[in-house]
Amino acid sequence: MADPVILWLRRDLRLADQAALLAACSEGPVLPVYILDDETPAHRRMGAASRWWLHHSLSALDDDLRARGSRLILRRGKAADVLPKLAEETGAGRVHALHHYEPWWRNAEKAVARALDLVLHDGNYLHPPGTLRTGGGQPYKIFTPFWRALQDVMPPPAPANRPGDIPTPAKWPASDDLADWDLLPSKPDWAAGFAAQWEPGEAGARKRIDQYRDDVADYDRTRNLPSIDGSSCLSPHLHFGEVSPAYVWHRFADEGGTVDAYLRELAWRDYAQGVILQFPDYGKTGGSAKMDTLPWRDLREAKGDFAAWKQGRTGYPIVDAGMRQLWATGWMHNRVRMIAASFLIKHLLIDWRHGEQWFWDTLVDADYGNNSVNWQWVAGSGIDSNMFVRIMAPLTQSGKFDAGDYIRAWVPELAGLPDPAIHDPDAHDRRPSAYPAKIVDHRAARERALAAYARVRG
Repeated sequence: MADPVILWLRRDLRLADQAALLAACSEGPVLPVYILDDETPAHRRMGAASRWWLHHSLSALDDDLRARGSRLILRRGKAADVLPKLAEETGAGRVHALHHYEPWWRNAEKAVARALDLVLHDGNYLHPPGTLRTGGGQPYKIFTPFWRALQDVMPPPAPANRPGDIPTPAKWPASDDLADWDLLPSKPDWAAGFAAQWEPGEAGARKRIDQYRDDVADYDRTRNLPSIDGSSCLSPHLHFGEVSPAYVWHRFADEGGTVDAYLRELAWRDYAQGVILQFPDYGKTGGSAKMDTLPWRDLREAKGDFAAWKQGRTGYPIVDAGMRQLWATGWMHNRVRMIAASFLIKHLLIDWRHGEQWFWDTLVDADYGNNSVNWQWVAGSGIDSNMFVRIMAPLTQSGKFDAGDYIRAWVPELAGLPDPAIHDPDAHDRRPSAYPAKIVDHRAARERALAAYARVRG
């Protein structure tokens, strides 16, 4: 019998269109392994909401593997230490894995490659990040020209099917028990509502795609309307690699209507990976040096405002609805994410890094590239970003995007209010006593933010 081959899984928890799995199957008995590695990413260890998702995704993947006579091996520790030990235990001669682009995974890949024969494959993005270049041979920094260049090499290759057979070893190595990893919250179980919203795993991703196929053609009209929610809600499935973006592209590309707007958003994932390839510290280091001189409020002074924002108690209904949706489901509508982020940065003048860290801990789709790029876009500090002086007016945004029913769903204190009072209860003298007053006046906040920015320009 040929030597066993290790399949190192990270954010690629699927059997279909899995190039590393197919390569491993062609060489010998396959040892699929997931390592819970909190040491390599250090302060970027997976957040609490993502860990909930991970538990259920790993469970689903193990079920899928067992249905094919295989199984998932679980180990905990530093990947660069665990993989050589596993290879020594089993006599494995090679490791197959998909490329990952977070700086900690790139470092881990280098360390593993020094100890073992590591073969990396593409497959988590539409096109290998970093390979598209400008006419001058440089990686893209601005999204629009990146998107134009990406379209020239689309569509992606047709997605591959699951392997018909997964060769198994004569003897399986020991595996951790998933329950012992304590990935699920219990005291208290703050994720009790997650299960009603999500079905982690490859089957759950496929169901989402099938359900959304009838709606994707209308994406450009509905995506900004929180009460309708034209989102596909595929972001956590894509983040954990339960479905490949190539599969999504091929399922949706011919649906007509404004499907191109959806494909453009799918491409944003690729763009964000290109950014963190160029700027590995993008989650904490601004793309614009001058913006680092902006006089943010000291978080000790702003502690109460930051807590009100996290709890959805700002007195701005659309912001509060979004923050409560985040806490209840681990997800937030994209338009509302921008409004909530802008409010923290510009109305409260709190450094975007604090918001990015909160999203990192509370989003089931927390992705280093997307999260960093999106927060810096709103803050005006990114290499491609909105201007800081474009300050979103949350009360206006709420009415403009017809968020009344969205607010009623997530802010029960306001559920009985009609439009337009629900967007700004204070302005209509309809604020219930149970709902907090605004923690900051919009006009005063705007003037404070512009004054802070003037010091940057000066």
